[in-house]
Formats: sequence, structure tokens, C-alpha cells
Amino acid sequence: MEPPLDDDLRSAVSGFPEHDSRRDGPFSESPQELSLDPDVLAQELAQELLGDPLDELDSSEPEPSAVAAECDLGLMLLQGGEQPGGREQRMQGLRIFCEHRDPRAVPLLLPLLRASCPILRMSAVYALGRNPSPEAVEPLLALLAGDDNGYVRKAVAWSLGNYPDAPVLNPLIRALQLDIAAVRLWAASSLADAGGTGPAKADPAAAQLLLSLRIDSEPAVRSNSAWGLGRLYADLVEPRQQEVVEALLHTMLSDAESSVRDEARLALEQLEQPDVLERLQTLVDEGLL
Repeated sequence: MEPPLDDDLRSAVSGFPEHDSRRDGPFSESPQELSLDPDVLAQELAQELLGDPLDELDSSEPEPSAVAAECDLGLMLLQGGEQPGGREQRMQGLRIFCEHRDPRAVPLLLPLLRASCPILRMSAVYALGRNPSPEAVEPLLALLAGDDNGYVRKAVAWSLGNYPDAPVLNPLIRALQLDIAAVRLWAASSLADAGGTGPAKADPAAAQLLLSLRIDSEPAVRSNSAWGLGRLYADLVEPRQQEVVEALLHTMLSDAESSVRDEARLALEQLEQPDVLERLQTLVDEGLL
């Protein structure tokens, strides 16, 4: 189902979220079996990304002065990329702002969302996930709804998790319902952030995650749905909380994939509800876990 990807390409298209301290879902990158649409231009992207600095993001914590200097360099590189033959400079600048936050970068990142090259669009999306801006919401939502490249839409699904106060809930729900698996994977995780701003958003987010937990064909998406439900639990009204508990218990006992069962159990344990923990202990005592 997925076009064959070499290691460089797989690292580049799924590696940005690994360095995000905002959240760590059970599947923070799409496994090899996740499906991608056949028009994703994998061979072209692989050639574009060989040796790309976006593969080499550093997750260590540098000194603030070093970050400031690197951001200054990133701004110069993005501006230099506007000159003929400056694509490599622009890619290096994007790499910097996929890792660091600086509001000065936003005006230089926004035009790249319209770039003809999918690598530039994807990288700009990730950079705007690191550097959220109200001006980016509308073009990001347009890309999620209409970009023909699965890697770009996947990047948007991740980035929108950093825009929880923007009107991203319904677009993420639609992506989780309808898009390819690699996009659904991150839509499930981002829904936990978009829905975590209060009960009004938590309930529709939980309703979709409950449905995806039951019916999605991809184990990684079901796992992220279980994880997201655990994150939303505290913001849900009591009847929905009970529905979440029962759904997670059912998944823990009956899902065909052990990774999904394990994630459902972990989500239940992390609720730290005495009655839930008691039920889990009973299942252990009865030899069902």
C-alpha cells in the first residue's frame, strides 16, 4: 500500500515530531506499513532529501545565546533563499525553524506554504508548527483539506496540535475520518490537544476518537486514539468518561493487535481512578491480563 521509501526519506517525512516536547503519543511517527496515497511522489522526494539537513535535527538543549545566533542565521538563510539558486539556503533555514521558535521567521515561512515543491511546503508546515501564528491557521487548514501530497497533509495534522485555540477541531475530525493512515495517525494525537481546552471541544473530539478506536483499520491509529482518549478524560462529563473507560477496557481485552491492547491498558492505568484500577486488578487476578 505504501510506496517503498528509503531510510533517508522515512526519517525526513516522519522525524520532525520526535523532537516535540508538546506530546509523546504512542506512535509519534508512522510505521512502515502505514498507507500513503500513490500520488505522493516518493521517488522524487527521496532524491530531493538525500543529505538534507532536515534529517539531522538535534534534540539536545543548546544555550539560549546559541539558539539566538542560530535563529539569526536561519533568518538570513531564508531571506537568501529568495535569490536565484538559493534553494539550499532556504532548506537550511527551514531546518533551523523546524527546531527553534522565533516569531520573526513567520513572515518568511508563510509564503513557502504555496511553494510548488512539496518538500518546501512540508518543511514550512513543520516550522509553523514550531512557530504557531494566527496568520498560519487559514493556509494550514487549506493544505489539510486540499494538498495532493500525503506528507504535507501529515505535517499539517501534526502542526495543528499546536493551534488548540484555533478552529481546528472539525478539520482534524474530518482528517481522522477520511484521510490516509499517516495523516489519521497525527490527527488522532492532535485531537487530544485541540479537544483539551475545555468540555465543549473535548466531547466531540472524544466521540471521534472512540469511533476510530473501534473501527480504524490501522493499529497505530487505534493506539493513538486510545492515548488521546486518556488525555481528554479529565475534560469529559461523567457519562462520556464512563463510555471511554468501557471502550478502553474492551480494546484492552479484545483488539487483535497487542500494541493497541497495551496502549489501552496504559491509558486506563494513567487515569488513576480507584474503581478503574480495581477492575484492572480483578482482571489480573482472574488471569485475563
